[in-house]
Amino acid sequence: MNSIAAIKSRLTLLSFFQFFVWGAWLTTIGTYCTEGKNWTFPQFGAIFSTLALSSILMPSIIGIIADKWMRAERLYGLLHLIYAAFMLLIPNIGLLYQYFPGLKAMEEYELLYWLVFGGMLAYMPSISLSNSVSYRILKMNGLNVQNDFPKIRVWGTIGFIAAMWLTNLSGSKANVNQFYIAAFGALFLGAYAFTLPACTPQGKTNEKKSIASQLGFDAFKLFMEYRMALFFIFSILLGAALQLSNMYGDAYLSSFPKGTLVEKYSTIIYSISQVSETIFILTIPFFLKRFGIKNVMLFALFAWVLRYGFFAYGSADIGLLLIVLSCIVYGMAFDFFLISGSMYVEANTDGKIRSSAQGLFIMMTNGIGAYIGTVASSFLIGRYYILPSGQTDWHGAWLFFAGYSLVVALLFLLLFKEKQKAL
Repeated sequence: MNSIAAIKSRLTLLSFFQFFVWGAWLTTIGTYCTEGKNWTFPQFGAIFSTLALSSILMPSIIGIIADKWMRAERLYGLLHLIYAAFMLLIPNIGLLYQYFPGLKAMEEYELLYWLVFGGMLAYMPSISLSNSVSYRILKMNGLNVQNDFPKIRVWGTIGFIAAMWLTNLSGSKANVNQFYIAAFGALFLGAYAFTLPACTPQGKTNEKKSIASQLGFDAFKLFMEYRMALFFIFSILLGAALQLSNMYGDAYLSSFPKGTLVEKYSTIIYSISQVSETIFILTIPFFLKRFGIKNVMLFALFAWVLRYGFFAYGSADIGLLLIVLSCIVYGMAFDFFLISGSMYVEANTDGKIRSSAQGLFIMMTNGIGAYIGTVASSFLIGRYYILPSGQTDWHGAWLFFAGYSLVVALLFLLLFKEKQKAL
């Protein structure tokens, strides 16, 4: 195997496990909380909000460290080892109560909240850092980010699918085994990261800088540019839509009548979304060249409208077909904004702040936007879409979310002006 092929293979393995260790539980923790533990939506919502809070707090900080003080691949490996430790603690809450009696004052869902939060503080910044590491290594070897990265990133989605299938087929979607799957994958990835090519900080110079620059806050200056500020604002709005899908997708499918195909294999059916991702990722270079970044992201926003619109009618006679269609359009909805957006940030920021800028992008989507989506949707569903019988009015909830996505898409169409540098 030549050196270029070896580099691509190594980054492919990184991408696979980056999302394998998340896919093991991300779409099924809702089923674990609401069915396995019979917790309420607000309790589950609080636990799920840790993803968003972690994305607000950590990616930019970790990006700053990678830009200025620590080799990115080593920092990345350390984060996954910490994440693995927290995932291993979740199935052993009973032991924590036994050895730390003071914790007994906390309800189990409260302790789970803090354990998931700790894991997310390590994992969420690793998403943007994995992009930065991959971009850096590709460029170090004379490869083209726009052409080569999508073929590598698609394996992240395949890893996510593999973890979902493993969780479902092993009977783990409503129990703690999903966290063991995540932990062992993260232990491997953490160790593997230390063998990657060195990604030394690029922000070190002898030039005198302000305190803000020394702390790495230069990426926030991007908000002074109208185009980038608007891009980040829409990243927030899109992040809210994405969170709705992650939070409720498997719980919605699991609410179908017991014994039906949809209920029994909810996670596998839901994984069609990720299969669709693998296809649409590979089309990104073509769509970017043919339609430009604005139209590609616009396609994504309208795809979210279809995603939730199809879900809204999933309980009808042709419900399974509509659910499958919803999962298919998800690939475009996710890839054409999240991955193209990451590449857009790469192309429109200075090399010295790119890790910080990638962290800022994750903060907007998986952080602030996701937190807004978590809090608002938990309130709305609890207040307006819980029927007197105690069942959830998923039809009404999904229609509301489809309407929200439509408003965001129309605003983006009217306000965002395209100006892109070569990737």
